[in-house]
Amino acid sequence: MTNNWLRPLGSTGLTVSAVCAGGSGIAGMPAVFGYDVTSQEAVDLVLRVFDSPLSWIDTSNGYGDGTSETRIGQAIREYGGLPDGFLVATKVDAKDGDYSGARVRASVAESKERLGLDDLPLVYLHDPEAHDFETMRDAVDTLMQLRADGEIGHVGLAGGDTRELTRYLDLGGFEVLLVHNRWSLADHSAGGIFQRARTDGIAVVNAAVYGGGILANPAGATKYAYREAPAAVLEAVTAMDEACRECGVDLATAALRHSVDDPGIAGTVVGITKPTRVDALAEAFAADLPDELLNRLGSLLPDKRYWVEKETT
Repeated sequence: MTNNWLRPLGSTGLTVSAVCAGGSGIAGMPAVFGYDVTSQEAVDLVLRVFDSPLSWIDTSNGYGDGTSETRIGQAIREYGGLPDGFLVATKVDAKDGDYSGARVRASVAESKERLGLDDLPLVYLHDPEAHDFETMRDAVDTLMQLRADGEIGHVGLAGGDTRELTRYLDLGGFEVLLVHNRWSLADHSAGGIFQRARTDGIAVVNAAVYGGGILANPAGATKYAYREAPAAVLEAVTAMDEACRECGVDLATAALRHSVDDPGIAGTVVGITKPTRVDALAEAFAADLPDELLNRLGSLLPDKRYWVEKETT
């Protein structure tokens, strides 16, 4: 791999690979992803990740109601423990609408049990924007206290709506920010919050760089960020795909590189459910992208009226 494959995760002291394996799909959620992943397929995939250049995997207490963590834990046991330097990042989640401090403690305990790990080096507060901000202070304070007590390592913030996530950054204490579907070839909604995070010394992690699939499968997908994409976005993606083909590059490679080549982004989370995708990611990272292609793709970015957060600048 090239010299910038391994990177510091902000000021945490952790070192991570440029690409992080996303663990939501291995939970086997056909209603969300349109296909199932069996337990054995998931374990085999994680074992392949352990033997790859990727040095971390991203999961959550809530993915498949804990199935993702359980399957990762099984792979860890079969492997005989985590590979040296490998990091499992997880997230605390509400349960049945409960996002109290007590629920945060229970979520961490559940994750440790499923994963079979006493050490959780990075734990995110997950999707807090789905809950009333005024009632979430106990959850935030509890997560920070768990860090102070040594129950977890570092504290991150993960979600989508950047306007709501900014309110949480204002509380202080977060060391890593993960945002999904808002920094891609087709959408730059996260530009403001990413700059805010960098200014505050918070590591930036970018997720869902394919917009849920459209930038990886432009001929077969019509949704961006879990909703039907506007015609202007579909037209832009088609033009991007054509530009990539003319240069002998596939659009998925360009979409990945748009994130990993950004010096302000510490890690890019890519959902993986098939072992072959691990090798494809490494190849995409090493591919030579002509400057003229990058310039062309930049000019095709849809107008901000069509971004997920239309009023974000």
